Amino acid sequence: MTTRVLIVEDDERIAELHRRFTARVPGCEVLGIAHSLEDARDMARALKPHLVLLDLYFPEGSGMDFLRELRLEGLEIDVILITAAREMEPLKEALRGGVFDYLIKPVTAERFHDCLHKFHAYRRRLRDGSAIQQHDVDSLLHPAATRPLVGSGSLPKGIDTLTLGKVRGVFSADSGPVGRSADEVAVLIGVSRSTARRYLEFLISDGSLYADLVYGNVGRPERRYFRA
Repeated sequence: MTTRVLIVEDDERIAELHRRFTARVPGCEVLGIAHSLEDARDMARALKPHLVLLDLYFPEGSGMDFLRELRLEGLEIDVILITAAREMEPLKEALRGGVFDYLIKPVTAERFHDCLHKFHAYRRRLRDGSAIQQHDVDSLLHPAATRPLVGSGSLPKGIDTLTLGKVRGVFSADSGPVGRSADEVAVLIGVSRSTARRYLEFLISDGSLYADLVYGNVGRPERRYFRA
C-alpha cells in the first residue's frame, strides 16, 4: 500500500526539505509540490492524494481556507498542518478542521518521520479493518492513550516485559521495505515461531507495528511485520 502525499508550501527550500523527508518514509510517495493555494486546489482535485502537508500562511491567503474547502467538497484527503505559528488560535482551528497532526517549524526529521509513519499505519488499519470494536476506535483516535505501558502491570496474559522488550528491540531501527517475518524474529530472540507471532500481534494491537502480505519469488504471500 502506498500513501500519496501532496506538499503545499510557498517556500521552495522548505518544500524541498519536506519532499526529502517524505521520500525517506517507506510506503510514502510525493505526488507533487504546490507553491500556491491555487495550484494546491488544482493538484488536490487532479492527483487525489491521501495526505496533504499544508503550510498555514501564504501570500494570497491562509492554508485554513484550503482545509475548509477540502472538507466542504467531501474529498477523502487528510491534512497535516506544518506552520511557524505559535499562537493557540490556529491550533484550535486546525483541530476543529480535523487535521491528523500539527507540526511547528522548524520540524525535526525525527518528528516528521514519526508523524508520517503513524499516518501510514493509520491508513493500513482503516483499510484492513472490517467489523470494529471500541478498542479499534480508541486505538485509531487516541493511540497514545490506548498503548499499554511496559512494566505497568497492564500487559495481557502470555506477554512478559522481558520478551516484549526483545521483540521491540528487533524493530528499534527501521525494518526497511521488507520488514520481518515471525520466523526471523523467533531466530533473532531465541523463541518459538508461535511465541514470536503472539508478541508481534500484540505489538500490532498497541500500534507499534503493522503487518502486510508480501509476495516472494514463488508467489506465496508471507505475513511480514513493519514498524508503525
